[in-house]
This record gives sequence, structure tokens and C-alpha cells, in this order.
Amino acid sequence: MDVSRTRALRGPNLWSRHMAIEAVVACAESERAIARMDGFEARLRALFPAIGMLHPEGGSGDVSLAHVLQTAALALQAQAGCPVTFARTTATTDAGVYQVVVEYSEEAVGRQAFEDAQRLVNAALGQGQFDAEAAIANLRELDEDERLGPSTGAIVDAAVARGIPYRRLTRGSLVQFGWGSKQRRIQAAEIDSTSAVAESIGQDKDLTKRLLHAAGVPVPLGQPVDTVEEAWEVALKVGLPVVVKPQDGNQGKGVTVNITDRAQLEEAYRNAADYGTVMVERFLPGHDFRLLVVGDQLVAAARREPPQVLGDGERTVRELVNTVNQDPRRGEGHATSLTKIRLDDIAVARLAMQNLTPDSVPPKGQRVILRNNANLSTGGTATDVTDDVHPAVAARAVAAAQMVGLHICGVDMVAETVLRPLEEQGGGFVEVNAAPGLRMHLAPSYGKPRNVGQAMVDRLYAHGDDGRIPTVAVTGTNGKTTTARLIAHLFTAQGLRVGKTNTDGVYVNGRQIDSGDCSGPKSARNVLLHPEVDAAVFETARGGILREGLGFDRCQVAVVTNIGAGDHLGLNYITTVEDLAVLKRVIVQNVATTGYAVLNATDPIVAAMASSCPGKIIYFAADRHHPVMATHRAQGHRTVYVDGDSIVAAEGSWRETIHLRDVPITRNGKIGFQVENVMASVAAAWGAGLPWQTIRRGLSGFVNDSDNAPGRFNVMDFKGATVIADYGHNPDAMRALVQAVEALPAKRRSVVISGAGDRRDEDIREQTVILGAAFEDVILYQDAAQRGRGDGEVMALLREGLADAVRTQHVEEIRGEFIAIDAALDRLQPGDLFLVLVDQVEEALAHLARRCAEAGVAG
Repeated sequence: MDVSRTRALRGPNLWSRHMAIEAVVACAESERAIARMDGFEARLRALFPAIGMLHPEGGSGDVSLAHVLQTAALALQAQAGCPVTFARTTATTDAGVYQVVVEYSEEAVGRQAFEDAQRLVNAALGQGQFDAEAAIANLRELDEDERLGPSTGAIVDAAVARGIPYRRLTRGSLVQFGWGSKQRRIQAAEIDSTSAVAESIGQDKDLTKRLLHAAGVPVPLGQPVDTVEEAWEVALKVGLPVVVKPQDGNQGKGVTVNITDRAQLEEAYRNAADYGTVMVERFLPGHDFRLLVVGDQLVAAARREPPQVLGDGERTVRELVNTVNQDPRRGEGHATSLTKIRLDDIAVARLAMQNLTPDSVPPKGQRVILRNNANLSTGGTATDVTDDVHPAVAARAVAAAQMVGLHICGVDMVAETVLRPLEEQGGGFVEVNAAPGLRMHLAPSYGKPRNVGQAMVDRLYAHGDDGRIPTVAVTGTNGKTTTARLIAHLFTAQGLRVGKTNTDGVYVNGRQIDSGDCSGPKSARNVLLHPEVDAAVFETARGGILREGLGFDRCQVAVVTNIGAGDHLGLNYITTVEDLAVLKRVIVQNVATTGYAVLNATDPIVAAMASSCPGKIIYFAADRHHPVMATHRAQGHRTVYVDGDSIVAAEGSWRETIHLRDVPITRNGKIGFQVENVMASVAAAWGAGLPWQTIRRGLSGFVNDSDNAPGRFNVMDFKGATVIADYGHNPDAMRALVQAVEALPAKRRSVVISGAGDRRDEDIREQTVILGAAFEDVILYQDAAQRGRGDGEVMALLREGLADAVRTQHVEEIRGEFIAIDAALDRLQPGDLFLVLVDQVEEALAHLARRCAEAGVAG
């Protein structure tokens, strides 16, 4: 078994909406049916009993080692506690070669599980060892390290429940919600609108107390100190017992409470000094409460208890702690709802205050306290008391948060109860915390869990706002770049700042921020990260979907222009037009339920994608009487078609008409493929909700020049001859170009063409078959990049296509794109037409522009 090309699909993909690991697995003939591998399954199950059922895709046929690998990788993650359910193994066109896809919740865990599954299979084959228990424990630990903590995770879950997209910006807890100009960010339970000043105040315990006292909020007396002597003086001044803690701290680190003598204070001072400046304040008797404030509301409250065990008269303190730590809710750090109790030096010192050691056997019923603070991070527990909080206490907590300037705030209060105002019982607020932990509210040890994440998301986004911007994805064999550019232009006409990705680069609000082929998911994600983007238009190429999936979870509008045979067939196991359609319909499958798929009704493969769309359909076609169009229109649904000299948008009995004379890109409707592009763009803008006045204005202002749409039927004048530059590179594009060229007057027609080496032989050959029927002069050029082909191989295929040309009178071969262009230009006469199929788009267009400008000056 050989595993190759392992990659992570980080968005909706060919196989599912799940994030997944995909690999190509080659099995020898003897490895394609484990039923014929003597003893293999028994050894496999002995090594990993929890592997589950082994079955092929569809439930029938042989089970190969690739199927075993799939099942093992999924089961290992499930045993480690990962929420994964999807896996699939599919045979390719190559005998014994399979594509294996396994869902993951965290990429690092998914990759590790895949590697572990390979070791398991090899061990079952007698090649090495495999310890399933150790592998699962490692995966579980890795998952805890990688996944969001409970506080951040709760906020993300609440956002997902409202349909708000999110993206982790780091491996930690920095998360972006929403897209573009509607994005918001959180760091754990702290939101982006909270100022660094407010956070700094919250960390300074002394300043916080002074501000709260100034606002009339009850606080314990105290102050920062620099020495043990000063600490003892302050303790005597405010009155024993006291609390000693770091002035700038969190999570209960370095905090010692209820100090009654100097020896305790000296030990507490040394403990707190490890974390910075030490603070001494009066100890308030009562329970420790945490009040969670979001905005101007108290959303949750919990009573916290320090870590403790209850004596039974038989077991030691150490044994009792070990028993408590067996609770599955307890783990290391913050990944679980409770934290394991530690028998460290602080716990031993607290035991000594009770005349106990870790090996003491406390009497039955004795409550043994193991720490002075009640933080969950040190092993404490929490009881929900939200419904018991007195309105006066809630009001004081909100006032404390607002005085410090925190939008999300954990207020620590010491009092006998939350049922009565603080003034009646001598309680007070002891700390105000930015980015408070939420575990005690989400999963309290006792009482009702509170969905505090929802309150925080509601603070970020008003009701009904999902943080999304209008998003359009465009794919197809031909026309997708021009269509994407035109849709972006229509959004711009509405006054929106547009983020756009295509094969030429990434553009934000008219500025190019990246260059090259940027039609993949990485570029799409970068656009959605940009804070100046109000609407996004993505040209979505096949390669990016195969490599990584989509760069977004869903789009408002998906446009499929057409599906042709010349679009990289034969690569990555996409061997037929039907395979290509399954891949390209991924954007249709991920349209929002309130969105639209814009589909070419005349392309049966595209039209059939309608059944995969969760939203509605807008069909477009030049012929309104096409059966698909007529049926859709008769059902009252949206269609866009050509009627005479106009483009018409129809829904039920409603009509909207746009005259083609007002759409320069179509040259009064003569350029058929541009009419197709315009219809698709109009439908997309309609689906995105743009006003018709904006659509008309945008169409009239879109000029198909080399600046606006480079390499897309750019028309120039050279000494009275018409020069057209286009990036067409497959047979379908050639047919559309020939149809457009034949609609234009010309004395003599010439064309300059090369071929992409990564196309099939028949696709390269067919291009010149088509061109040979329309052009008198054909110049073939060989470009520097042959994409895997041998020297002269592409040229030979192109010449083969011209063997039976009915119109071509002259064929010439030239090395170099610009030399070929110059040779054709030098032969042009007024009234001629010259089509150059450019390869190096920017450089070729610049060269043509310079030659045309020179000719104009010379004339």
C-alpha cells in the first residue's frame, strides 16, 4: 500500500461540506480484497478492536486496504472524542488506485490519525508495532491542544447557530466573525471594541478598586505594598484577616485569602511576589461569587467553592483527591468543564493550616480545603445562582463593568448571599476581570447551564444580522473571468467596496493587492478578511476546489457559465465532462437557502445542477423558448433571456428590459459570448438584490478594454486593421471566438495561436481544426513554458489540426509569442482582422498597446 498526495480540504469540497483529509492510495493486486488476505482482519481487530465495520463504498464489493485505512482513520478520531462521522473511499480510473477522504474537526488531529491508521495497517501486515491505546491518548491530547477552549468555543457555537461565519486567526483563541466590512473579532471572551486601556485598568487591582469606590461600589480596603513589613503594616491598618494577591493577575494565581497572622502573611507575600507587585486588602467573609456582565446586562452568576474533598475515615487525602480527579469532567488546563485538583506546595500548605498532610486520613464528614481561592482553574467547583441574584446586586455589577470600561466582564464578589443587596450584608466586589472564563456558567458543577455565548454574539451582531456580505462565486469553462469582472463592476456601481479574485489577481476597491492566478480558496479567504470589502466576487477555478475546497462556507449567488470538454480533462482523475460538472457544482451545492444559482439553461449538464441547489434558480439563455427556460418561466421563476435587441429579466408576469445598444461589451449584441456573459451577470446582480437602475448604469459603463478585462476580447486598431486579443485556450472558447469574429467585417482574417501543454492531445488538435475553418492566415508559436511537453510536440499537434483546413491558405511556425505577434502585425492591411490568442496576458497586451500606439503616431 502506497499513500501519496495527502492534503487538507479546508472548506466545502468535491466530497462533502466537511473539512477532510484526502489522499491517493495505491494498493497492490493482493491488497485489493482483505477477504483473500489470510488472517489480516483478525490481526487488525486484535490491534484495534474498536475499528468497527469494514465495508466498501455502496455496501458491496471487495474491501481493500484503502477502505481499511479510511475506516481506521475515522475510528481513531472518534475514539479520541472528535465529532467526526464522514469518510469515503472511491476507486479511480487507475487499477488499484483509490481516493480516500476522512473528515476531521482539527487538521493536525486528522493528519495524525491518518498517519496512525497507516501504522495500524502496516502492523496488521506484520510490518512494525501499533499501540491503539497510546495512539488514541496522543490524539486526545493533541485535540485538546488544538481545539478552541470552552469559553471561545461557546461563543463560536453561538455564532454558528445564528449562521454567522467564523475563522480562527491563530492556533489560540483569536477568532474573526463575519466577513469583510462586517467582521468582528474576539480573543477568548474579550471583544474587539474593548479598549486596551479598559483591559489595563481591569488588570490593575488597586486602580480598579479606587475607581469602583469612586462610583459608590462597595470594595474591600487595601493597597499595594513593596515589602513584607509594609504588607504587615497594611494588614494591621485595614484589620485582620486579609487577602494577599498580585496587583496584576488572573485565574487566582498567587492569591491567598483569610490570612490571620504574620507567618501566613509572609508565606502569602512570597507566593504573590512571584507574579509581580503585591497587594494587601481586607478579607471579606462569605462566599465567592462570579457575576458575568455583557454590555448592560448581568447574564450569569455562579457561587464558587475552593477545591476540597470530604473525609470518609478510611482513605488518605491523596487517595480522596485521586478519586475526585477520576471525574471525567476534570482535565488538565481549561479544555474541560472542571480542572483536576493538584496536590502541590500550595495545597500542602493549606492542609498544614488544618493540621493535615496528604497522607492524613480525615474523619468521616470532615471538609478538607486544598486551596484558599475558588477558581475553577485550580480545581474549584461552581454552582449556578443566576436566578437568585438581587436586582440591586446585578445593577452594581453592571456599574462596576461600565466604570472600568469593559463590554464583557467577570465581576468577583464576596458576600454571604446574592439574594440581598451588598450594603445589607457587608459584602463587596474584589476584582473586575477582562476576558473572563466561561466554564463555570456553561457547565456548572451544580445548577442550570447558561448559554452565555449567545449573549456575547448578540452583543457583536444585532438580531437578524449574520455578519455576511453579498458573495458571488463564478465558475465554468469559458466566460467566468469576464462575468466575475462585470458582476464586480455592478456592485461598484451601487457604491460598494468590492473584493474580487480571478486568474489575474486580487482586487479590493479597485486596487490590486495580489497578482497571478488568484482563483483559489486562499485568495477568497484573504478577501473576506479585508475590512474594506462590502461585497465579494470570486472566480472559482477547478484547481482550487480540488486542492483545498472552497474559501467560504456558502455564497449568496453561484454562477455556472458553461461546462466544456477542454478544461484540463485528464488531470487529478477528472476525466470526463460529467466529472468536471460534479466538481464545479460544488459552488451550487453551497448556495445559501435564501440565495440563487445562476445556470446556463442551454447547457444540459449545467442546467441539471439545479437539483443540487439549496436555494432558488435563475436560468439564462438567448432563446427564451428553450424547454428549460419555458418550463421555469411558466412556473413563475426567474429567467434572463434575449428578446430581439434587448436582454429581458422575467419573473411571473413581471419584466425588466435592457437594450443591448446600451451594453458596450456586446457591440450591439453582435458578440454572442459577451451577450451570454452579460445575461449571467445581470442574473447574478438580480439574485444579489441590486436595484435595476444600478444594473443599467453599471452595464453601460463597463468597457471591455485591456485595463478593465485584460485578455477578454480586447479590441484595438492598428493602421485601419482590427486587432483582437483574447485568452481563449480551449475548443469551446475557439468556437465562441470564431462566431464573434465572423460577425465583424474583414477583408482577410489572421490568427496567432499556441497551445497549453497540459491539455489532452485531442483538445490541442481541435483548436486549430476550428480556427482553420475561419482564418486565412495561421501563425503557430511555441512558448517558453511547454507544461511537460517535449520540444515541438504542441506545435505538431496544432499543425495536425490544420491538415484538412478548408479556409486556411498560409501556415507559419515561429518561436516566441511576441515575434509571432510582430510578424502578423507587419502583414496587416487596412480592413483586415487579426486575432491573437495571448499566453502571457499582461506582457502581450502591453506589447500590442505599444505597437498600436506607435502605428497611430506614425500615421
